[in-house]
Amino acid sequence: MALTGRAALLAALGSIPVGLLEPSWTGLLAVNGPLALACACDYALAAPVRTLRLARSGDTNVRLGEAAEVHLTVTNPGTRPLRARLRDAWPPSSWLPGTETDASRHALRVPPGERRRITTRLRPTRRGDRRAARVTIRSYGPLGLLARQGSHDVPWTVRVLPPFTSRKHLPSRLARLRELDGRTSVLTRGEGTEFDSLRDYVPGDDTRSIDWRATARQNKVAVRTWRPERDRHILICLDTGRTSAGRVGDAPRLDAAMDAALLLAALASRAGDRVDLLAYDRRTRAQVQGRSAGDVLPALVNAMATLEPELVETDARSMVSTILAGAPRRSLVVLLTGLDAAPIEEGLLPVLPQLSRRHTVLVASVADPEVDRMAEARGTVDAVYESAAATQSRSQRHRTADQLARHGVTVVDAAPGDLAPALADAYLALKAAGRL
Repeated sequence: MALTGRAALLAALGSIPVGLLEPSWTGLLAVNGPLALACACDYALAAPVRTLRLARSGDTNVRLGEAAEVHLTVTNPGTRPLRARLRDAWPPSSWLPGTETDASRHALRVPPGERRRITTRLRPTRRGDRRAARVTIRSYGPLGLLARQGSHDVPWTVRVLPPFTSRKHLPSRLARLRELDGRTSVLTRGEGTEFDSLRDYVPGDDTRSIDWRATARQNKVAVRTWRPERDRHILICLDTGRTSAGRVGDAPRLDAAMDAALLLAALASRAGDRVDLLAYDRRTRAQVQGRSAGDVLPALVNAMATLEPELVETDARSMVSTILAGAPRRSLVVLLTGLDAAPIEEGLLPVLPQLSRRHTVLVASVADPEVDRMAEARGTVDAVYESAAATQSRSQRHRTADQLARHGVTVVDAAPGDLAPALADAYLALKAAGRL
C-alpha cells in the first residue's frame, strides 16, 4: 500500500514498519539516528511560543441564551512561521453542553512578522461574569513530528445578562398606559388623579367630569380630563435569600423575579416614574439609585447579572430598615419574595406596618405550576397523597396572601411565565386608581 505525507517521510528516513512510526524520543534514538535527527530539526524549526504576543477584543456582555464573539489576535514577532493548534479556554458554563471542544480549539498559521485573528464563539448557559482562562498554543515544525507548547494569560471578561424574556409583553402594557395617559383616543378618556386638560363633551362621558365654569365661559359643554400621576418613586426590592433559590421548572425563583422586575422597570420608566432597585437578604447584594429613564434599564440589567440566591434566611427587619432609608418619601415598594408561611409570618409581618404606613406596598411571588397539577391528580394512592399535600400547600399560600392583604398590601402570585405581565397589570391598576 502506498504511503503519503508524514508516514511516507518517516518510513523513508528510518525504513521501519508503519506500525512503529510513533515511538518515544528514547526509542527514536535507539532505533534510528536519521529519524531522531529529523525530529530534532523539526522541533528546532517550530516557532517559539513564549515570544508570541496575544491580545483580545470583542463582546463584553451578552444576554443569556445569545452568542458572544471574542477575538484573539496572535502576533508572531519571530523569524519562523507559526504552525499551531490553539486552545482558548473558558469556564464550562461558557458553552452549550458538548460544544466546548469544537468551539475552543483553532488551527493557526502566522507568517513571520505578521498577525492573525481568530474568533471564539461563546454561548453561556448561566448568568454572571465569565472570565477567560489560559490560552494554550502547540507550535509544530514543518514536518509535524514534534511541537513546542506553552500558555499565555490573556484576560477578558464577558458579562452574561438576564435574558429579559418578558419584553414581549411590553408593547401591550404600553398601549394600556397610553390609554390611561390620554394619548390614545378612547371612549372613556383620562383615568387618573392629576388634571390634564379640557375638551368638548361627547356622548358617553361621565357627567361628573363636566367643568361647569368652563362650560359657562365658552357656551359649550366642557369636561375635565385626567392623567395618571407622574414622577412617582418606585423601589423594586429583590429578596435574594433562601426561598429565592427554590427551582420552579428549570430556573430558580430569583430568575423569574428578575424578569418581572425588568418589565416593571421598563414600563414605569416609560410612564415617567423613577425606578430604583435593591437586592437584599442579610445585606445589600445590589443597588441602583437615581438613574434617568433612559439609563435605568441598562443599569438594572447590569446589576442583576451577577446576582445569585444566597442560602441564608432573609433578615426582614434589616431589609425594611434599608428600604425606609432609601425611600424617605412616599413610594411604591415592590417586594419580590416568597409566600411561604413561616418566613412571612415570622419575618415580614411583624415589621410590615412600619412599611405600609409610609408606602404603598406590593408583594409579588413566584408560584409553582406543579403544585396545581398535583392538586388535580387522582387515580392512585400516591396521586391522592400528592393531591392532599398540594392542596394544603396552596391553602397556606392563600392564607399568607390574605394576611398581607389585611395590612393593605397588594399581592401578585403567579407562575414564572405569568408573573411579569401580572405584576405590570397590578402596577397599571394602582396607577389608574391614583394609589401610587
